[in-house]
Amino acid sequence: MYKIVSKLLIYGDMPKDCILMELSDIFKNLDQKTQSKDELITRVFTQIKHLLQVATDYGFDKNLWHNYLTFLLITDENPFSLTCEKVGANHGSVNYFAEGDFRAFKELFDFDFSHLEEELGIDCFSRISNYQAIGKKELMYNKNVSEKVQALSEKLEKAADEKEFFTLVTDFYRDFGVGMFGLNKAFRIASSDNGVVRFCPINNMDAVVLDDLIGYEIQKKKLVDNTQAFVDGRKANNVLLFGDSGTGKSTSIKAIVNEFYGQGLRMIEIYKHQFKDLSAVIAQIKNRNYKFIIYMDDLSFEEFEIEYKFLKAVIEGGVETRPDNILIYATSNRRHLIKENWNDRNDMEHQNDMHHSDTMEEKLSLVNRFGVTISFSKPNQKEYFNIVINLARRAGITMSDEDLCKEANKWELSHGGISGRTAQQFINYISGSVEKQEKTGGAENDEAAQ
Repeated sequence: MYKIVSKLLIYGDMPKDCILMELSDIFKNLDQKTQSKDELITRVFTQIKHLLQVATDYGFDKNLWHNYLTFLLITDENPFSLTCEKVGANHGSVNYFAEGDFRAFKELFDFDFSHLEEELGIDCFSRISNYQAIGKKELMYNKNVSEKVQALSEKLEKAADEKEFFTLVTDFYRDFGVGMFGLNKAFRIASSDNGVVRFCPINNMDAVVLDDLIGYEIQKKKLVDNTQAFVDGRKANNVLLFGDSGTGKSTSIKAIVNEFYGQGLRMIEIYKHQFKDLSAVIAQIKNRNYKFIIYMDDLSFEEFEIEYKFLKAVIEGGVETRPDNILIYATSNRRHLIKENWNDRNDMEHQNDMHHSDTMEEKLSLVNRFGVTISFSKPNQKEYFNIVINLARRAGITMSDEDLCKEANKWELSHGGISGRTAQQFINYISGSVEKQEKTGGAENDEAAQ
């Protein structure tokens, strides 16, 4: 195996502690007899454990070795894979080197582990060639990644040669991209002391769609129209969704990402204390072949907080123009984002009966940098009841409309008032009660039958 791995050029710059490089070194030590069998068995088992961990994290089954190699190919961000993501596999000299790497990967796909197993008296590689995951569907948090990896893995297994391998992998780069951006919808960021920003996939993102949000049709249409223009490459605006809590602002953003993911839309969630990293985030994503929404939830600032100045500079007004593949979507319970007080008027000027305050203008200017502002207000009682009834019918609750409204009214009086969130919490409560009754009733019926 180490002789095959040594042929890798474009994909050869892998961490020494990754599974492939460790296994390669194990084979080298086995051939050169520089380690005892017991030491080699321990090292093999360690890598099998790591392979099983990857399989558990991403819901892989069947041939775990093939799934792992496929995962390596579609997550390796190198000049070749990134170019294929942007423009496809055009004719060029680099294709010669890429085909050489794919020839090596095909050898790794077809690699026979039987010699290693016979030498060390183990059978673990035979076991993982037809692995059956336990409870995969029920426990999977990376379904999107799992399905893509396994679908490509099965095609690569049947590839006749490196040219077919080349076509399959580069087509994947063109259609989905490379690295974590190609496999995931949404991310958070983590920054280190040296200023490097790392993207962390959000693996269990809510699968909500816009139809799940009852009402607010005008608001949803504004959001969809702006996002559609964005993914189509037309002019689009930053968006601020403001209004009462529990009205569906955050849900709308998640639904938008789910709806436009297939068209190359990705979301990066960033928190207020991370605004200093905004420039670093933009620098890393501005040249990728995706459209990015930088998402800020529950955005607001107290009078002593100055992080909004970072945001203002990034949105509009800095020296560097914001890239065309990035928009900022924010939600807030405040219309003006920054808390105002009477002291803001201390620098008020009076000229020709016009009133002007530099402090107030400074605070209001942040909102003005959002080209689209969408208001989400609390529903009235009639709208609240309509939301409750629709949610109940979707959940399969057969209680009459009259009884539903009566119970929903009681619920909201002690659970935060009228809102879409309150309605959903009420339906969750009712659904849980119905399930409990069905289970209890079923148990009682079983006892009676006995």
